[in-house]
Amino acid sequence: MPRPVYGHIESLANRVIAHRHRHLWIQLSYATQGVIEVQTPTGLFYATPRQAVWIAAGTPHKARCAPGTEIRSLYIEPAGVAREAVRGACCVLEVGPLLRELIRAFGLLPAEYREDGAGGRLAAVLLDQLAAAPQAALVLPLPADPGLRRVCLAMQAHPGRPADLDHWASELGVSGKTLSRMFMRQTGLSFRLWRQRLRLLAALPALERGQRVTDVSLDCGYESVSAFIAAFRGQFGSTPGDYFGAAAT
Repeated sequence: MPRPVYGHIESLANRVIAHRHRHLWIQLSYATQGVIEVQTPTGLFYATPRQAVWIAAGTPHKARCAPGTEIRSLYIEPAGVAREAVRGACCVLEVGPLLRELIRAFGLLPAEYREDGAGGRLAAVLLDQLAAAPQAALVLPLPADPGLRRVCLAMQAHPGRPADLDHWASELGVSGKTLSRMFMRQTGLSFRLWRQRLRLLAALPALERGQRVTDVSLDCGYESVSAFIAAFRGQFGSTPGDYFGAAAT
């Protein structure tokens, strides 16, 4: 890279970077608008304009972006990251107002900014803020078992599909109790909680675009908007309107 920390701005259509790839450097993907989804061998990671996805060097991943997403990506040499800033293979970081503006400002610097000048000082502050950023729970664990993984990815493709535990157990040729135990053992979540989190995370792109909560809740398989709002509040700590209002602010 031209510098130990490099910023890049990109506007993306609704597309999938479908081939799994990896980098020699750390990648931080932040969307000033839109929603990012990153898939690794262990999970799905989502980020609205309130978060960013941290992808460690060498982590196989692929990505998908909602329509109209505008990304500010940072690429960081692993050797330049302080020990306290080292994360796992992939995680989601909360992006507060200061970190958001630092990322935006850094993306406007020339690729070969002066490391002993204002650009270098900005990079150092940015790394300090990334080290202090708390992690967000916008993660959906994926199982290692190939059969169960196929079930999970099938549900991800159609989150509003009403198929229940017994349906997917039949697809795998196992009992409902066996599938329930597999979910808990491989993801740490029950089938019900895993599907609920999937549906709520899948709702984020439409909500971020300003789509009506009623329409989003029905598309995600909820029979009532009140049930969807209650589940959303339980997962994210606020209603959809408050959540994305804070993101816009």
